[in-house]
Amino acid sequence: MKKVWLAGLALGASLVLTGAASAQDLSVGVAGPMSGGEASFGRQMKNGAEQAVADINAAGGVLGRKLKLEVGDDACDPKQARSVAEKFAGAKLPFVAGHYCSSSSIPASEAYAEGGVLQITPASTNPTFTERKLWNTFRVCGRDDQQGAVAGAYIARTFKGKNIAVIHDKTTYGKGLADETKKAINKAGIKEKLYESYNKGDKDFNALVSKLKLNAIDLVYVGGYHQESGLILRQMRDQGVKATLMAGDALADKEFASITGAAAEGVLFTFGPDPRNKPTAKAIVEKFKAKNIDPEGYTLYSYAAFQVWTQAVAKAKTTDAKKVAGVLKSGSYDTVLGKLSFDAKGDITILDYVVYKWDSKGNYAEIPQGKPGS
Repeated sequence: MKKVWLAGLALGASLVLTGAASAQDLSVGVAGPMSGGEASFGRQMKNGAEQAVADINAAGGVLGRKLKLEVGDDACDPKQARSVAEKFAGAKLPFVAGHYCSSSSIPASEAYAEGGVLQITPASTNPTFTERKLWNTFRVCGRDDQQGAVAGAYIARTFKGKNIAVIHDKTTYGKGLADETKKAINKAGIKEKLYESYNKGDKDFNALVSKLKLNAIDLVYVGGYHQESGLILRQMRDQGVKATLMAGDALADKEFASITGAAAEGVLFTFGPDPRNKPTAKAIVEKFKAKNIDPEGYTLYSYAAFQVWTQAVAKAKTTDAKKVAGVLKSGSYDTVLGKLSFDAKGDITILDYVVYKWDSKGNYAEIPQGKPGS
């Protein structure tokens, strides 16, 4: 498998041998929450980007030039994200892997489009990101309309006849995912008993938990991020609420278990099939483990974003962002996630989400297909 992967990566560096090497580095970017409440996901993205750049450079670079990684911190704040994007665009970076929060990726994409920067997000799942007909927006992850459909189908199968609450944090990601999940369960003939919201950054959820308790809720679906989800769970258990908590891909980080402790046991979330287990990722996972880094969550998605860009540049024979974007939509690319291709919007053409369950030891594992209640 290592040889297969190297062949894919080498495609991005194949033009190094066709011309004289340049002494000037080519700057590329990764942007996400390097600080703030979602910083654990920013670290995932940075780890993936750094390893990808190191491996690309070791294979010869891109078009005879070595890559230099610039890191942008948006703290999942839309205004800060726009500022980062304007800075990268002003520096004429041809490519940025980012951002994490959809509420950051969407405004940043406009600045990137104006500044001639190709953007591939490893993690932003809100459909709006690729629905605006911008030339520069791509993602190597799925969308919330697919993620919500999978969550809704699981809930309809496993919690039929139970009391369901859908709550969200009012963010682009959280509300969008909650509404897609609500739509899916409603289509399946299930009407939620509660639909509530809270503010991202809240710490005290006792009033919300009291409503859950009063309504004898059996499943709480949370459209939101891992910190608030963890606090909601803890306060549910403190009040004796035994309802199952389910959320989206924002729970795909072990920091969630550091917030909840053993209470994480039984918590459900949706995410793509674990990329760490893919044969195409084996060699890279070993590199991360040698550095004592667990490439969980969106680490390998960030790595894959660099792989597809590098290979598209080789095909386009230029780093011109618009030309590379055109190439991206007309081929397939070998990555740690497997072979990827993109539709006219910039979404990947093979979409898959599965359901995971946390255990009491701070680990999560995919629930086997065909065993919804396991």
